[in-house]
Amino acid sequence: MSLAGKTLFISGGSRGIGLAIALRAARDGANVTIAAKTSEPHPKLPGTIHTAADEIEKAGGKALAVVCDIREEAQVVAAVAQTVEAFGGIDICINNASAIQLTGTLATDMKRYDLMHQINTRGTFLVSKTCIPHLKKATNPHVLTLSPPLDMQAKWFKNHVAYTMAKFGMSMCTLGMSAEFARDGIAVNSLWPLTAIDTAAVRNLLGGDTMASMSRAPEIMADAAHAILSRPSRETTGNFFIDELVLREEGVTDFSTYAPHAEGPLAADFFVPDAVFEQTDTQLMKGFG
Repeated sequence: MSLAGKTLFISGGSRGIGLAIALRAARDGANVTIAAKTSEPHPKLPGTIHTAADEIEKAGGKALAVVCDIREEAQVVAAVAQTVEAFGGIDICINNASAIQLTGTLATDMKRYDLMHQINTRGTFLVSKTCIPHLKKATNPHVLTLSPPLDMQAKWFKNHVAYTMAKFGMSMCTLGMSAEFARDGIAVNSLWPLTAIDTAAVRNLLGGDTMASMSRAPEIMADAAHAILSRPSRETTGNFFIDELVLREEGVTDFSTYAPHAEGPLAADFFVPDAVFEQTDTQLMKGFG
């Protein structure tokens, strides 16, 4: 299946997993809006909306770079309107933007708490809400949110309850909206990695080069997302997908290309339910998060 001619609206996306998803779609000839805050180079983070747009165009897609803080409703509405004006509609909404801080209750200041909930939960709700009227007009519409399965165990909350609440809030959008818009044929799903992914967050917050060496490349999430987005929307909704399991369903058996420099077990990601580990023979170091 191909995403040729499809229009993707991606929150965030100037780097990391969001950019990898954009580039995978671009290779099919898709249209991609990168709606993110980074318009000028960041001293500690790679990429801007403009460098991302250049990469998308070079990969074979069409790109629209829009400065957009998804905490601001007017900016989201404007970004969606610009996308529809440029490409004629929206087929796919990717909720990629997210904020993280792995601190306990007493160490989490309310400014950071508010940031995580405004970007993660509220931002996902707002971006989805704004795109859905246009998705209703699409032939195979999808909302895909990068959030974890709702595995309600205390171990996922005890060390960083504020962050977990914000990420699970994204997943609750999937749970509710998948049922709400099933009659409209809109697929609403979440996607989460089995392992840590080599992104700026992993390198800057979770262990630097050591953790990066135990992580997979963002391209595994991009390939899994592509597989999901290529499926019939009426038959693919309300799921909390895990990247490796999606690709195994697609016939992939060799995952070494996604972590070519790994010398030992990979780090299992946050929030992965115990039952998932029974479905893979990948060597994993558990306890991350």
